[in-house]
Amino acid sequence: MSTVGITVIATDRPGLLRDLAGCIADAGANIESIHHSSAAVAEIHMDVSGDMDDKALCSSLEEVQGVTSVSMRDSIASIFGKRVIVIGGGAQVAQVVLGAVSEADRHNIRGERISVDTIPLVGEAKLAEAVRAVGSLPRARILVLAGAIMGGEITEAVRDLRRDHSVPVVSLNMVGSVVDAVDLVVSDPVQAGVMAVMAIADTATFDITRAKNRRL
Repeated sequence: MSTVGITVIATDRPGLLRDLAGCIADAGANIESIHHSSAAVAEIHMDVSGDMDDKALCSSLEEVQGVTSVSMRDSIASIFGKRVIVIGGGAQVAQVVLGAVSEADRHNIRGERISVDTIPLVGEAKLAEAVRAVGSLPRARILVLAGAIMGGEITEAVRDLRRDHSVPVVSLNMVGSVVDAVDLVVSDPVQAGVMAVMAIADTATFDITRAKNRRL
């Protein structure tokens, strides 16, 4: 079994994704992730896995109506790996990222691939929406909530994310009920970023489930 990345450039039309998926299925492969940039000329980026003939698959995709080019690359998972998602207020997010990037670098030079993504947001509704959307993000392995006060709908969103998608959540020690719904509460934002990376790194020994419900 191998996983490769495939980029298809094609004239967008109804049924394009269906026809591409049919070629991939006929080759005995499976689509692990897909990103479709819809426009008059569409770019479709896919990670495809299976015991397949890569060149034969590309030739088959090139025959699909509207396709102008097909290229192969390493899979997105192998390039960017696991993702740490940081959501919250700008200043707190920046400090969490400082710790996460520093720790990710330590593990990535030992063979890991861990990336850090952020979005500073203000407002309960926007934050709750972002938390729920983490479950739909490819390769998202852990969420860090970085703010001064979070509760209400955000707390419910955290519970939904942990229940429905098994994504662990780390929170800064803050005002509001969200600290009662997460896996780990950390007072120092830099340390929170470090521990989030350690929780998902294969080259670390930290087990977040053993620290569950603790406040550090």
